[in-house]
Amino acid sequence: MGLTTYTQEIEKGDVEKLRELLLRGGFEMREKPYAYFGARKGKLNVTVYEKGPKVLVQGKETEEFVKFVLEPEILGEARLGYEEVRNPEMFQPHFGIDESGKGDYFGPLVIAGAYTNSESTRALMEAGVMDSKRVSSRDRIANLSSVIRRTPGVKTSVILIGPKRYNELYERFANLNELLAWGHAKVIKELSGLVPECPRALSDQFANPRVLERALARQEVNMELQQRTKGESDVAVAAASILAREAFVRWIENGSEAWGLSFPLGAGAPVLESGRDFIDLHGQEPLAEVAKLHFKTTNQLTSSRNE
Repeated sequence: MGLTTYTQEIEKGDVEKLRELLLRGGFEMREKPYAYFGARKGKLNVTVYEKGPKVLVQGKETEEFVKFVLEPEILGEARLGYEEVRNPEMFQPHFGIDESGKGDYFGPLVIAGAYTNSESTRALMEAGVMDSKRVSSRDRIANLSSVIRRTPGVKTSVILIGPKRYNELYERFANLNELLAWGHAKVIKELSGLVPECPRALSDQFANPRVLERALARQEVNMELQQRTKGESDVAVAAASILAREAFVRWIENGSEAWGLSFPLGAGAPVLESGRDFIDLHGQEPLAEVAKLHFKTTNQLTSSRNE
């Protein structure tokens, strides 16, 4: 089966150059959220996201487009098929750790980890595993999560901290980064039990590196710890981000059904509206069972009720 998904960061100055190439190539241009543009020709889709910027290519002609358009015209070098030469660390045995839900008022905080080695990394890449933020389809997230769990050699750990437990832990830590570090360290410890010989863990950096280092030391795990921004460019971290997002989205869907109203993502205007509806239906006290109370959203919801 040929390559059907490919992602690659490009220079900001190449965004318009790629747009012109696509227009000359007969692509239909379209607007997409959080993207400079999307383009489609037949069954091939190209999206250039603002963050990065990063190009996402999807469809049966992905490999041909990358080799004959993206690489020679934009990247200026051949990269497809040379990933192990360019980034050998990604193919060495290690854990990747990432989280989902920390910026969402409703729902849990989910922290996940995945162990990969050379063979499983290549298999996940061919399956199209990428950072969950680049995957907008709930079904695609679910399908990729299933692929990750079925891939030989991959070991996974997912810790879901429901809102009630989250609020208790936040009172204890009084700091989101300390709570995140505690969860990351727990996942690394669990993975270490599954793969004791694994020498290294890589986490998407969310705070001063010492915060997670201290948390891991408290879990009595002795291994090399790496932290870096844009950690999701590593396949193991990308796999962890997908597993975390899948668990988060599943909780949101089940919670919305159980409580009888929609729980929007994020912390904007739709969340405030849903929060007001929730209080109308269930009162203020049960908010602790569905929401992260330290968000300023809570004050916005309750202050207007108490005036």
